[in-house]
Amino acid sequence: MTRLSVVAPVYNEEGNVQELYNSITSALAGRIDSYEIVLVNDGSHDRSAVLLDEIAAGDPNVKIIHFEKNCGQTAAIWAGMRNSKGELIALIDADLQTDPRDIFRLMPFIEKIDFVNGKRVDRRDTVLKKISSRIGNGVRNWITKDDIYDTGCPMKLFKREVADSFYLFNGMHRFLPTLAKMNGFSVLEVSVTHRERMHGESKYGVLNRAFVGFMDAIVVGWLRKRVIRYRIRGE
Repeated sequence: MTRLSVVAPVYNEEGNVQELYNSITSALAGRIDSYEIVLVNDGSHDRSAVLLDEIAAGDPNVKIIHFEKNCGQTAAIWAGMRNSKGELIALIDADLQTDPRDIFRLMPFIEKIDFVNGKRVDRRDTVLKKISSRIGNGVRNWITKDDIYDTGCPMKLFKREVADSFYLFNGMHRFLPTLAKMNGFSVLEVSVTHRERMHGESKYGVLNRAFVGFMDAIVVGWLRKRVIRYRIRGE
């Protein structure tokens, strides 16, 4: 079985996909027994699809999934997980703000922890985006009764059984650490680096992210209260 699957959603990132591939392969070279790179084209309408196919044609470790139309980040992440075969799954973004080398910051904890979530302590974003993210995390934690510092950090590493436990709905990619806890898995946050976006632009605005995130948090908070937990006597 493949040891590690690196999964990244791609949407209109033609300026980043080649460097994304280069940075992943450079980070993994000589440090992991076997790996695959699963890149999910979420209905891009720039040259991302063409560039992704060119990359896959030159590397058998690369798997490309093309959506017929844009379905959103949660769908792309879930499709990537479900079509991967690694014992471990690492999630990163295609915008190069996450550094694939940080996978190995998280790796030492994965033997004892099921889900290791990155924590961006020095974010390279605008002040408005930083403030909105901090408020968003606080509101999500208040509603879901969780204590995750940076649930939206794209850098995550978790075991196959965690991925198999997920059944995701639109917007649920923002709550993966909380959902993992709800499914009975252990979660830890580890500091990772964060870089400025060099090409392209963010796909989320501050206001639409805040409103949608708030509504999704209400749903997750309700689901958390409805989780069924039981133990059978004698086991």
